[in-house]
Amino acid sequence: MESYIQRMRKNERATVAVVGGGPAGMVLGLLLARAGIEVTVLEKHADFLRDFRGDTVHASTLTLLDELGLGERFAALPQRRLEAVSAELDGGTVRLADMHRLPGDHQHVALVPQWDLLELLAGAAAEEPSFTLVRQADVTGLVREAGRVAGVRWTDRTTGEEHVLRAALTVACDGRRSAVRAAAGLRPRGFGVPMDVWWFRLPRHAEDVAGGVGRFTRGHFCVLIDRGDYWQCAYLIRKGSDAELRAAGIGELRRRLAGLVPWLADRVDTLASWDDVKLLDVRLDRLRRWYADGLLLVGDAAHAMSPVGGVGINLAVADAVAAARLLAPELRRNGRATTRALRRVQLRRWWPTALVQGAQRVAHRVVIGTALDTGRGATPPVAATLPLPVRILQRFPVLQGIPARLVAIGPLPEHAPVWARRPVATAGREAPART
Repeated sequence: MESYIQRMRKNERATVAVVGGGPAGMVLGLLLARAGIEVTVLEKHADFLRDFRGDTVHASTLTLLDELGLGERFAALPQRRLEAVSAELDGGTVRLADMHRLPGDHQHVALVPQWDLLELLAGAAAEEPSFTLVRQADVTGLVREAGRVAGVRWTDRTTGEEHVLRAALTVACDGRRSAVRAAAGLRPRGFGVPMDVWWFRLPRHAEDVAGGVGRFTRGHFCVLIDRGDYWQCAYLIRKGSDAELRAAGIGELRRRLAGLVPWLADRVDTLASWDDVKLLDVRLDRLRRWYADGLLLVGDAAHAMSPVGGVGINLAVADAVAAARLLAPELRRNGRATTRALRRVQLRRWWPTALVQGAQRVAHRVVIGTALDTGRGATPPVAATLPLPVRILQRFPVLQGIPARLVAIGPLPEHAPVWARRPVATAGREAPART
């Protein structure tokens, strides 16, 4: 059977070109294909196996998968569940969100390797005859005709061949370092952030706590995400301090971890060198305009999110669902999307994005930035300076359902359009093989 690249060489044209095979790109490709629209997703890498991607699948996305008939497939993936959000402070543990208070069938956040979720979506989309996924496709520029974007230029990273994919609509889902955004000359408005994040793994023992662990003390934050046989760890550092801290040697990080989370002391030596620690350059920004004639940007390409709350994937998927629902009828009817239709997508998704980013900015300023700064001087213990909202949540546990809903569902959850829904029995069949 012919390969994806062979298919592309025969017909390098699509109604919609989606750049980026992350959660937003794959969901958008799947939905548009179910609308019968010719859609091609260009993914830069050969596979989805990359460490330290966001692995949280929130309740609203779980509901979307059910609506698409993919709930059973997803449930079969190896996963852990996060049913509460807590933080360990010097004075004890505080609970910030209780997922059991969520409405609907999913009262948890699933922790699933992102590559498994993306393969599931790719398999479901491959069942649709109008869907094509091209891997190893490095987008290098935009095609312009009569003042509008008319597709993309891309290079096959395996052969070095250069290609042109013409499309009535190009959608950038290629993340916070979007090549499409740069090619379009669009610059987001940045919001200052106080921290960067070190990502690394530590072994997980059977007797360890399950789910997620957050440890918070003066000058130090660490979040541990349960991945079954190992912990995916996020250690927060002051913005721009990576080089200075690495100069102290990997032993300094081991010492900090052992002091911060004593039950990890017996395994911190598995961090052999700084090669085991990746830096996440935290950004928080947003485009003023998410579209141009023939071009739409969604997800991190339009609005990079802070890791606070782990909501970036949730918002990106919601962007994709809204875009598919609002644009598919016009694409089917006219074969293109007007700038007015693209503007409707931004109008719908702008306010939930701005709301979440506003909450993250408050968390940066009031909690994270203040706490990281306290690590450099003599200050009262963190436990004595808890923000008033946190103290209220401890006094009235029923209110823990509010942050749970904001994190796990979000301010404007999007649902699958009727034409994209499938019964579970249909979604359970095997995807046709492709080579």
